[in-house]
Amino acid sequence: MADYDLAVIGGGLNGVSIARDAAGRGLRVILLEQGDLGAGASQASPRLIHGDLSVLERRAFFRVRAALKERDTWLRTAPHLVRPTRFVIPAHSDGRQPWVLRAWLLLYDRLASRPRLPASATIDITHHPYGNALQRPIGTAFEYSDCMVDDSRLVVLNAVDAAERGAVIRTGARCVRADRLDIWRLAVIDRGHRQVITARALVNASGAWTASVAETVLRMPPPRVGTVQISQIVVRRLFDTDNVYVFQNSDRRLIFASPYERDFTLIGTVGHAFTGDPAIVSMAASDVAYLCDAANRYFRERLELVDVIRTLSGANLVAGPGRDGAMLFGRPRGKAPLVTIFGGDVTTSRLRAERAVSKLTPFYPMSPRWTAKTPLPGGDSAWERFDAEVDAAVERWRFLSEPQARRLVAAYGSRLNMVLGDARERVDLGPAFGPELTAAEVRYLMAKEWARFPDDILWRRSKLGLTMPSADRDALAAFMAAKGSCKAS
Repeated sequence: MADYDLAVIGGGLNGVSIARDAAGRGLRVILLEQGDLGAGASQASPRLIHGDLSVLERRAFFRVRAALKERDTWLRTAPHLVRPTRFVIPAHSDGRQPWVLRAWLLLYDRLASRPRLPASATIDITHHPYGNALQRPIGTAFEYSDCMVDDSRLVVLNAVDAAERGAVIRTGARCVRADRLDIWRLAVIDRGHRQVITARALVNASGAWTASVAETVLRMPPPRVGTVQISQIVVRRLFDTDNVYVFQNSDRRLIFASPYERDFTLIGTVGHAFTGDPAIVSMAASDVAYLCDAANRYFRERLELVDVIRTLSGANLVAGPGRDGAMLFGRPRGKAPLVTIFGGDVTTSRLRAERAVSKLTPFYPMSPRWTAKTPLPGGDSAWERFDAEVDAAVERWRFLSEPQARRLVAAYGSRLNMVLGDARERVDLGPAFGPELTAAEVRYLMAKEWARFPDDILWRRSKLGLTMPSADRDALAAFMAAKGSCKAS
């Protein structure tokens, strides 16, 4: 008998979503991630839950409709992570004709079959708050509804839910060889220790490493696909409103400028073909300049290269024109099943995972599909109550400021009590690292969310690395090293 029903290689969004879905259907699951959860392309996504207007322009109507349906599902199941937002497209003289934009947005509204969010509208932003940060003259703009998401938290909470349903999640564990018999025999290096595990089926969800895993670990022909690099920039906050701007660049690409961690703006994306090691992806100076120039066409406050605080880049496989990811399934006679999955939008990740696990239903007795109606950990509320949840947190833990409570509720939702407990004063949470991070939160992230190193916390479980002084980072590293040593002993 195999150790597990299903082994998953890769701890990005596709991998953890499959692990969660399969564990919830009653399968014995193990997930192997060579680094940290969400450390690849997931951390460089544009943080959007949307139908995607650029896809609509390509007339992929069924794909947009499916994404908008998933948008509603995320609002139901991850209300602490997903924030409904108004997206604003200023009309530009050398951009798309205003009547064309309005027509696409009306269609966008129609494709959201049971809309939970306000419909699109035409606005005069000459004297509107949306226009305060923009150059003149821009008189007409269009607004519509979509959502923003903390995609790194989305990855981690999928893994948390998978683990709570019985899945084994191993970070720092690299699969170095996989032999395909009637079951899979996997050789794994887990933090320096080699072991062999067996599984009845295998999923290759290793993102930009999919081809190399197929070739070197599985020893089979890799999928013939290209790799694309997606990049964005983080700058100081350029506008006071909570909306997302959608700018039409001169090459017709849509550029998003989004509020980012209270004091910053995220601008992106730019993408191009990538070759090289996916673990070493850096943003070219020409791409940084491209996004600065795109923002400078619209914003009053001019951006220079020196204004860029951080760049975000990741590599992923391209499924093909008009496709939202790709999934390959194979089971030669007498051999164990293999599912290969790569690419795709954040918005439809749950649906892709559901379909991938469903491919295995002929081989396992398993429960019905379930993830569309079950909240992620901390999501057992409603997005309309988010502000009320923040107020309740400030009332219970009076040492929290409103911005601090907002960050914590957005990260942990109804599970915030598991982080802060019965603390009455901030000192009860232990040493502080920077203005917001406390030892209590660090201990929780290490114990419950597989954080091992400072970057796991500062750039993936949160984005507090943007504001944490270097001395506090050193103190955090020492604290985590001590706690890790205690745990190991």
